[in-house]
Amino acid sequence: MTIDQTHDPALKSFVASANAPDCDFPIQNLPYGAFRRHSATGGPRIGVAIGDQILDVAAVADLLGGAAGHAAAACAAPHLNDLMGLGPTSWTALRAGLSQLLSTGRADQQSRIEHHLTPIAAAELSVPVKIGNFTDFFASIFHATNAGRLFRPDNPLMPNYKYVPVAYHGRASSVRGSGVPVRRPWGQTKRSEDTAPVYRPARSLDYELELGFYIGRPSTLGIPVPIADAGAHVFGYCLLNDWSARDIQAWEAQPLGPFLAKNFATSVSPFVVTAAALSPFRTAAFAQPAGDPAPLPHLTATQDRAAGGLDIILEAYILTTKMRQEGTPPFRLSRGSFAQVYWTVAQMVAHHTSNGCNLEIGDLMGSGTVSGPEPESWASLLELSKGGREPITLPSGETRRFLEDGDEVIFRGHCERTGFARIGFGECRAVIESAMTR
Repeated sequence: MTIDQTHDPALKSFVASANAPDCDFPIQNLPYGAFRRHSATGGPRIGVAIGDQILDVAAVADLLGGAAGHAAAACAAPHLNDLMGLGPTSWTALRAGLSQLLSTGRADQQSRIEHHLTPIAAAELSVPVKIGNFTDFFASIFHATNAGRLFRPDNPLMPNYKYVPVAYHGRASSVRGSGVPVRRPWGQTKRSEDTAPVYRPARSLDYELELGFYIGRPSTLGIPVPIADAGAHVFGYCLLNDWSARDIQAWEAQPLGPFLAKNFATSVSPFVVTAAALSPFRTAAFAQPAGDPAPLPHLTATQDRAAGGLDIILEAYILTTKMRQEGTPPFRLSRGSFAQVYWTVAQMVAHHTSNGCNLEIGDLMGSGTVSGPEPESWASLLELSKGGREPITLPSGETRRFLEDGDEVIFRGHCERTGFARIGFGECRAVIESAMTR
């Protein structure tokens, strides 16, 4: 990815809130989201976040020329898929055009542009991509080791882990936007005191802090995508919560892996931070320890080793019912970096297609739980409570082994690097609702 004038840290916007030092959505970011004014009629349209506002992109298409104007017109749709289908040249042109429109020094057009700004707080935000397929990976070796140690203390990692980016195919139909409550699922579980499994509400409900990424360029069925090209198929990134019912998972996951323990809900943040916006935060891929096997040829590329990583700080918070009632702020459960995942995004995409499986525009992929080596970076309650054996204590005096009804889980993410503007992902949040009565 190229660093160009849109990443200039000196750029300022006439939208004053975008110039605050801790703003998630400065002019250097320009993430896309699907929005609808609370008072408006009709369906959602694609907007770009700038400060605490969201700009209706299609409404200013006539202020942009050529490819940028054509790409802006595609944003009249309720999803990003039409824009994605235009390809990288159009994505680049639109980003450059929006950067110019929203910068200071456009007094001749400022009033016209301001007319099409909506406060994010006054907008209904929805999932910005029409998702056809969802695949969830297992890219953090620290999470894989922590989880494996709970069940196989002497041999936590499966023998294939360091050779293959492990994944499972999830359920696209249950992907929901931030703020949509998650209902506690029912399922078969078998506790130590049970002589047979029982169908009941999950008791060990958990979150998994992940980075999601959307495919913007399709591939052809039967033709693998070379790793050198794999990253270019990614349009942008989001925060993703792969909700997990651990007690259902423990019973059903043998021998085929996750199913009902995962597919009841997946939450994604409302804004898509483009791959282009993240160019300044590329870093070397995770340094695999000495003695680990070299990646197989279809997972190896010099450029990917040099700059295939992304230094994105990811945080998970909890807000219980009691904390809300007492006015206590959310409590941070973990903080880690996506730069510490074992497999790069390009490796995940390349391996996904290595058997000829085709990518489609709008495919969603999750990284798997982004845990680091330190306990403060463990990104699930399964790890933090050691499988529920060691409950964690919250500032309210409450303890948690797993999530309880009324708990709200909040994810946040941002990137910072000297010489560049800080950019953020906003939030991905949801409250746990009690299971349905049956």
